[in-house]
Amino acid sequence: MNLQALKEKFNQVFATDHTPRVFAAPGRVNLIGEHTDYNGGHVFPCALSFNTYALATRRNDGKIRLFSTDFEHKGIVQANLHHIAYDKQQNWANYPLGVLWVLLKREYPIANGFDILFCGDVPRGAGLSSSASIELATAVALNALFDLRIPHFELSKIGQEAENKFVGMNCGIMDQFASAMGKENHAILLDCNTLNYRYAPLDLDGICILLCNTNKPHNLIESKYNERRSQCEHALSQLQEHLPIKALGELSEETFEKYKEFITDPIERKRAKHAVYENQRALLAVQKLQEADLQSFGKLMNASHISLRDDYEVTGPELDAMAAAAWEQPGVLGARMTGGGFGGCVVALVKTENVDTFKNNVARIYQAKTGYKPDFYIAAAGAGAREIK
Repeated sequence: MNLQALKEKFNQVFATDHTPRVFAAPGRVNLIGEHTDYNGGHVFPCALSFNTYALATRRNDGKIRLFSTDFEHKGIVQANLHHIAYDKQQNWANYPLGVLWVLLKREYPIANGFDILFCGDVPRGAGLSSSASIELATAVALNALFDLRIPHFELSKIGQEAENKFVGMNCGIMDQFASAMGKENHAILLDCNTLNYRYAPLDLDGICILLCNTNKPHNLIESKYNERRSQCEHALSQLQEHLPIKALGELSEETFEKYKEFITDPIERKRAKHAVYENQRALLAVQKLQEADLQSFGKLMNASHISLRDDYEVTGPELDAMAAAAWEQPGVLGARMTGGGFGGCVVALVKTENVDTFKNNVARIYQAKTGYKPDFYIAAAGAGAREIK
């Protein structure tokens, strides 16, 4: 990313000679533990080396001006500090405006407006949390510009609240947490019930994390994501009549099997089963990683995809075709959909020596089956949200 060129772009767009401060926040890939975050389970994401960059300066009035090089044709989005409201026509700008809305609601001292130019290399619509990365880029920028001194841990919760209550996407904490708290060459085991977390080194000697983009865009707000969440909540409420639990993530597989018949709707029972079993898979996968047993880690990834396909039903033909093509390839330890589903990416563990063959074969098989041409990215575990000095 050519920061000098971006600074010149900032000055051109906003017709100013002020030197902006530069901030960045990464996207994320979740290695295992999908749709467990809002069910009080464990997730195992890492921040990526793909980022959203935010170049920002304070103003002397209450005007807010936002511009994205990814949506250049939409021009500058303007808002007033004293009247922040969701507007579908604002499109992408609702994510940064949502962060500001939460900060103001929490009465943080933001007395002036600001100009921010956004530019990113997080693939949009790929399930790699481009939305969380723009939220956290905004959060770290405003935190620094107005000297708010909010810990990164808390910034992740502000980003989640913006997406839940302003944008209307009922997501869990994982995406914002991974973007805020990422650490180079590490993944994060996060207990979404307690927000306890620990870093786990990604020692993948000779193994590559490969992101396989179906190029079937997903829009989670308009998908069945919120419906899945409400199904799990109803299943939980029925179990709570018989068990002293706050979340599905507290259950072992054995306890779930013993009490599952109290969930009267068979569809909701399947949804709850995925949440419970996926949580246990995530915990076991981290243990296998620490034991350097990547073969077992890969098998757990495969089982995760099958559960997301059959019990949670959030994959769809494109993700299933991509995963199936990946499973057939030499040098593949495991592959699964990552993100909310209904499009986006498959994440695969592939032996480095087999990567080129993998990409050629999977692209051919997948495109023949779906008509979409895929893209592939080698993932590196990057740093969390930060200012770039």
